Amino acid sequence: MNKSELVADGKAVLDLRLFEIGGTTVTVSSIVLFILVLVASYIVSRLLQRSMKIMLRSDDARRQGSVAAASRLLHYLVLAIGLGIGLQIAGIDMTALFAAGALVAVGIGFALQTISENFFAGLILLLERTIKPGDILQINDQMVRVLEMGIRSTVVRTFADEDLIVPNSVLVKDTVKNYTLRDNLHRVRAMVGVSYGSDMRVVREVLEGVVGEIPWKSKKVAPSVLMREFGDSAVVFSAAVWVDDPWSSVKRSSELHEAIWWALKDAGITIAFPQVDVHFDPTLQEVPSRSEPTA
Repeated sequence: MNKSELVADGKAVLDLRLFEIGGTTVTVSSIVLFILVLVASYIVSRLLQRSMKIMLRSDDARRQGSVAAASRLLHYLVLAIGLGIGLQIAGIDMTALFAAGALVAVGIGFALQTISENFFAGLILLLERTIKPGDILQINDQMVRVLEMGIRSTVVRTFADEDLIVPNSVLVKDTVKNYTLRDNLHRVRAMVGVSYGSDMRVVREVLEGVVGEIPWKSKKVAPSVLMREFGDSAVVFSAAVWVDDPWSSVKRSSELHEAIWWALKDAGITIAFPQVDVHFDPTLQEVPSRSEPTA
């Protein structure tokens, strides 16, 4: 078989008709072109992501999270553009394709409603950047740290070192507390009740001494001591200290409570607890019955 025959056979294979979509004939050559465009789009996407990470390199964890989110969004955008270009180069009419697949798309849309909801929620999170890798969140009364953000779900880690996969729609629809949205300051507060017989001036002095000597307190915000209320069994004070790392708040809260306990104990101040006083009236004299005659 000579060279011309090989070329003719190869051309015949490329021109082989496979199927039709919306009146457009799809051949082997159009499939090959489509695949080549997708591969080229993926390579371009990887190069753009690498260039973005090099140009926007930073030691700040929050900035790194923003760069990672923007890089992933760029990846999906380039792939979407490549898909459209590949279909056009392959000679497939997008309008006809959408018309032919309208019913299928509706059926798939209902079947994949949750997935599509999480997908668009992921796009919203990547665009708004209100939640980024490294942020400390409170989800369902549980403090977690964001590890990775995907287009469908977000991976977080709890204090117990458990990884949770949270659907992105949960982060968009529900109220989520972000402890590191604007800064890393977090308040650690201890509530303590003292007996009504205590000297309240001494109580305040002791509590102010405790929060003032805490070594890990933030220098950005001064600690505070407040008398909160007159309770049923105690006068309630609150002692608050700000820390620069919300993730350490559980440990710091324990240390603050222990420091208050020992300081009040050394000062001879009683930490009150619920008590009930029961008073018995004097014994009543026997009441005469109706049957007894009265004088």
